[in-house]
Amino acid sequence: MKFEPHSYQRYCIERVIRDEALILMLDMGLGKTVITLTAINDLKYNRFAVSKVLVIAPKKVAESTWIREARKWDHLRLLRIVPVLGSQTKRIRALNTPADIYVINRENVPWLVEYYRNAWPFDMVVIDESTSFKNPKSKRFRALKLVRGHIKRIVELTGTPAPNGLEDLWAQVYLLDQGERLGKSFVGFRERYFDPDQRDREHIWSYAPKPGADEVIRRLIGDIAISMKAEDYLELPEITYVTVPVALDAKARRAYQTLERDMLLRVDENTIDAGSAGVLTGKLLQLCNGAVYDEERQVVPIHDCKLEAFLELVEALNGKPALVFYGFQHDAARLQAALAKTGLRVRQLRGPQDEDDWNAGQIDVLLAHPASAAFGLNLQQGGNHVIWFGLTWNLELYQQANKRLHRQGQTERVIVHHLVVEDSVDEDVMEALEGKADAQERLIEALKARIERVRSESAVVGV
Repeated sequence: MKFEPHSYQRYCIERVIRDEALILMLDMGLGKTVITLTAINDLKYNRFAVSKVLVIAPKKVAESTWIREARKWDHLRLLRIVPVLGSQTKRIRALNTPADIYVINRENVPWLVEYYRNAWPFDMVVIDESTSFKNPKSKRFRALKLVRGHIKRIVELTGTPAPNGLEDLWAQVYLLDQGERLGKSFVGFRERYFDPDQRDREHIWSYAPKPGADEVIRRLIGDIAISMKAEDYLELPEITYVTVPVALDAKARRAYQTLERDMLLRVDENTIDAGSAGVLTGKLLQLCNGAVYDEERQVVPIHDCKLEAFLELVEALNGKPALVFYGFQHDAARLQAALAKTGLRVRQLRGPQDEDDWNAGQIDVLLAHPASAAFGLNLQQGGNHVIWFGLTWNLELYQQANKRLHRQGQTERVIVHHLVVEDSVDEDVMEALEGKADAQERLIEALKARIERVRSESAVVGV
């Protein structure tokens, strides 16, 4: 696909190329990844300004998002991107593989710094979701701080740099300028710009910004920060669709391939109709989401790959509410169990009170099945982010569900995120929905193609 950047994207690319330290505060859906990759490509192959680039990202993002984005655009397909994930042996092997960009999950940053020590090889570092480095006491911050002097260029990407207040900015800015703008220590920064807020005789529980501190801090970092909100750019559509690729781990991939093979080998592709297509894809969609019903309708957990990607996506929203659509009841149960550990206000949409509470800003994550939320509900006042955890092949339900937020009275641009398992029926469903044609017909054709492929592969291996 040919990349034709919007004017704001061209500006951001030019700034990443020009500035050796920069934080891009861009809303989701504004293209932070392609902006950064385009700048890296230019810096390495046109300007010879960098040689080895490290991207630090959430685990599920590190697994597939950066590689997938590079493959998507014609001008980036020559970039060699290697994920540094898995066991220590696999990580070391990856680091010794020739590449332009190495992508590692943030939890392994301390290991990476210890592995290289004074021989740090990356002259450019990109921190995807830099708020994960907001805690100056965290191991990942301290590790990166040790090698900051070896890094020539650094770019931070985030949607909301200070979700919990201005205190979150210090560590992120320190990694950019090593204390030049906000001071060398967090304690000094806090004393300069904050007053004790909640406290007792012995402890201070929280701090509040001093009058005018917000304006002063933003002015100090203005030259190294680009802040953009989606609603500021009229050239963007009123609704933006984002695909979040999900990579299955080896065990989950084997389970998916086995189920797909066993199911599809029993089917005659010449007799596939809408009913049988729904049954077949339903089972495969369940497995993509992480669990399946057995013959007694008992839930059998398979993997947490999509669930992990979902939690990373919610974290990246930095407190912004999300309307989440699930496909099966066991999806809702697993989502609620996982979200219970986050401290977020989670509700399953069941009636008018849930609708009112969502619109009143009293719910952070609202779980809904598209069939129960597709018509009549007005949820546009509660948020502008939709997440499809479980996809539906019903085009009408899909479009109407998205319209719960994308409707008159919505004050922000709606962003619809789709969690899509790579090389699976998820991709078939997305292709059908994106085509906006007869989704059932598309799905039937996709299933026939999968049956033919499975039978060919089985014949080769003698199954």
